[in-house]
Amino acid sequence: MMENVSSVRSFVLSGINETMNYRISIFSLTLLYYCVILFFNISLIAVIITDENLHEPMYILLYSFCINGLYGTTGFYPKFLLDLLSSSQEISYEGCLLQAFVMYSFACCDLSILAVMAYDRYEAICRPLHYHSFMSKRRLCQLVCFSWLTPFCIFSINVMLTSRLKLCGSNMQKIFCVNWIIVKLVCHEADTFPNSVFAYLTIFIYVFHGFFIIWTYMHLVRKCAKSKDDRVKFMQTCVPHLISLITFIVVILFDLMYMRFGSADLPQSLQNFISIEFLLIPPLMNPLIYGFKLTKIRNRILCLVRGGRK
Repeated sequence: MMENVSSVRSFVLSGINETMNYRISIFSLTLLYYCVILFFNISLIAVIITDENLHEPMYILLYSFCINGLYGTTGFYPKFLLDLLSSSQEISYEGCLLQAFVMYSFACCDLSILAVMAYDRYEAICRPLHYHSFMSKRRLCQLVCFSWLTPFCIFSINVMLTSRLKLCGSNMQKIFCVNWIIVKLVCHEADTFPNSVFAYLTIFIYVFHGFFIIWTYMHLVRKCAKSKDDRVKFMQTCVPHLISLITFIVVILFDLMYMRFGSADLPQSLQNFISIEFLLIPPLMNPLIYGFKLTKIRNRILCLVRGGRK
């Protein structure tokens, strides 16, 4: 029987307090930035949907990438903007669990999609004769479902494990809900062992994703070193993926290292910036990189800008 529901019904996101003196400026800049993220991601999605020449595995995966960017940022920015205009920064218990689920599943879905993209490039460059027969619509659908359902299932279990805990605190020094912060608010007698075990299992699963990506790129580099045509294909289609991957890994590792070893003496505003880097950089940078670097998408965008003239 879950007894925690009667102890804490809402949380206070006190991480925003230090920024309240500049809330109008921060609100304006955040709203503008969020609108830019929406514009570029929705534009890329629309280009892929409307152009039948882009209905290929690589672009379908890019479409999924942009959808995930919208999903993750929508889980944070609207609530943050509302908090900037509110006198109290509260979030309900259920809303906090939902936001924690969205934040974690968004980040891990990004890594799952990057792993599937790496596998797609491996098949396209290392096994070109079998690529079209192997990467059928059914196989592509399975891979896309894997990239979404894996983090959704994992973090559904994660949130359910957290929801059974009895909490004795409601104050978070954050600007959005984080599952490990909720777990830190549990009463002393609460059993958090299952949460810890599942957390380590989750880390193992996504570290394996990372090693899989490294394995595919080792084969890609070995293959491309032998052929000029393969090197051209690698530069055109794999470089954007590599930039997205490196950006994602650096941002996430920086955030994780700060959470584990960071000093609480840092200004709260800097702590806030570090914690939301994964919601600032990848969602905007990814559509820009792919939009400018991938030839078919760039040509389609230029065509639309020029009024549809070929």
